[in-house]
Amino acid sequence: MKDRLIELGYLAGWRVVRALPLPVAKRLFRTVADRAWKGDGPGTQRLRRNLRQVVGEDMPETLVRDALRSYARYWMEAFRLPTQNRAQFLDGFFMVPESYQKLKKAATDGNGVILALPHVANWDAAGAWVCSHDWPLITVAERLKPEGVARAFLAYREKLGMKVLPHTGGERSPLEVLTEHLGKGWVVALLGDRDLSRSGVEVEFFGGRTRMPGGPALLAIRTGAPIFAVDCWYDERRVMARMREITPPADGPLDERIKRTTQQLADAYAAGIADHPQDWHMLQKLWL
Repeated sequence: MKDRLIELGYLAGWRVVRALPLPVAKRLFRTVADRAWKGDGPGTQRLRRNLRQVVGEDMPETLVRDALRSYARYWMEAFRLPTQNRAQFLDGFFMVPESYQKLKKAATDGNGVILALPHVANWDAAGAWVCSHDWPLITVAERLKPEGVARAFLAYREKLGMKVLPHTGGERSPLEVLTEHLGKGWVVALLGDRDLSRSGVEVEFFGGRTRMPGGPALLAIRTGAPIFAVDCWYDERRVMARMREITPPADGPLDERIKRTTQQLADAYAAGIADHPQDWHMLQKLWL
């Protein structure tokens, strides 16, 4: 019964929120965020601890409020994205020109490109923007519970133009399928700041130790495809982005090369998060 209620809640969100005028939807989700901040539940408390690791003990409490507002904005946009068209996808996302030129070259060279990013701003808008340039994109999604929600998210992302692989339970290993698509020149986009396998690569991150998935690094080393860490943040109107190029070491044991490349990614994520901590949506335990 609980799973069914959760499923109905998500499905209602997709139907109702997209029908609201945008100013009404914005006010509604900001109100929900502010109530979550004042309610100070477990997710808010975890977010506060995570942000304190980023900015230090003198962190203003308003940062937690602003981060919850950013997270609520993500959900508001997620519920509305399926109703938008190509022109709106392109207008709602802006990549700084230098990064855009690098991505354009990589996406059209035919060797594939790997984009790794943390849970920042609206990563679905980033994917829709890539697809709107007619660059084929494939990603991997966590298998959510209940199953009805997982199916809804799969359909949602596929409607935005992405090909989506399940993190677990697929017919083939995600790594195998991603390698194959890189060989065909696809863009591979992966969330990389939280390890779902509990066997990830241990890295230093904002002065603490955590684990991050080694998949992006392994793909880059195996295929030679260029790999970039992507920063995303919100301005008043749209999602902004820049890329930071990662250079995997050419020599040494494979496990060491993966570790060093993943640490480069962690450092790049940290640089972007430090610039815009309010747009990092990490409400789960991260540090060891």
